Amino acid sequence: MSPPGHRAPLAPGRGSVLTEELIGAPVMGAGQPGSRRLGRSWLGLLGTYLLTVFVLVTLNFFLPRLMPGDPISALVDVGSPTYVQNEATRAALESYYGLDRPLGSQYRSYLGGLTHGDLGISIRYSRPVSSLLADRLPWTLLLLTTAMLIAVSVGWLGGVQSGWRRNTPTDRGLLTAFLTLKSLPVFFIGSLALFGFAVRLGWFPLAGASSQADLGLWQTVGDVAHHLVLPATVLAMEFAASEYLVMRASMVSELGADHLLLGRSKGLRDRRLKYRYAARNALLPVVALTAVHIAFAATGSVLVETVFVYPGIGRLTFDAISFRDYPVLQGCFLVLTLVVVSANFLADALSRRLDPRTAS
Repeated sequence: MSPPGHRAPLAPGRGSVLTEELIGAPVMGAGQPGSRRLGRSWLGLLGTYLLTVFVLVTLNFFLPRLMPGDPISALVDVGSPTYVQNEATRAALESYYGLDRPLGSQYRSYLGGLTHGDLGISIRYSRPVSSLLADRLPWTLLLLTTAMLIAVSVGWLGGVQSGWRRNTPTDRGLLTAFLTLKSLPVFFIGSLALFGFAVRLGWFPLAGASSQADLGLWQTVGDVAHHLVLPATVLAMEFAASEYLVMRASMVSELGADHLLLGRSKGLRDRRLKYRYAARNALLPVVALTAVHIAFAATGSVLVETVFVYPGIGRLTFDAISFRDYPVLQGCFLVLTLVVVSANFLADALSRRLDPRTAS
């Protein structure tokens, strides 16, 4: 029998965020065995991602070469403006770009170049691939960052409100709107947005990322934002619905949790319970989904940038596929690979921060 006044410790659960704050749970010290296990867990996670990067880099080399045709054929094709009939010229081009060497030798040269930051020379543009990527990457990062901020903000806030007010008119209205949005393909939404807001109404530019005019600083920022609205919103709409649905389901599962009842018995305000405790505990599955969405957004930018003629990595990838430009394709795939892997690594780190039990 427990002595009088003894209070049994609460079992760890999803309400640990609130129960630790209200009851005062002990914090693991730096010298405890759990800290060493946590350090090994982080090293294992980092090693896994480094191995993943190596495998993907290898795939980045071989996948473009599985496509039919080759860069020189695309460059000297009869219908190409650079058509060359002379076979000696073709052989010289293959030798210049190293395409006449065995595949294993090309792969070793590719890995060796990566260690020195050399991504090769574009066959179509006759420019270093690193220079092309440096010109295009900022535009893609701007597009992806803006789109994901919109998707996360709209999806998370909508999911919190809808889940907290389940089966109310607000919930039903939001659910209908997001389900409708989820059923529409991104190229259809992009085409409608381009036709309606750019062609018919003239509110936004038809293409590009900025005007070519020489403007001042703030005028340039406004001009870039004006060009960014449509492509970023269309790309965000592709993922906001999924963010909303997962956040809503996670919030609904929190409604009857014991730690919320404990918080209400302590007299905590409804707003604090909703955002600080219920929404925070509901974030775990949504964080993992957001990392997946960043991966899809990085590849989905190819379609959006093509529709809106946005000068980013996606548009460069589309052009490189058409011309079988191996060095550019390898460079674009490498950038997209690093974006995807980094997003997943940050999601794992954030999940471990939100719930340290996931690190075990």
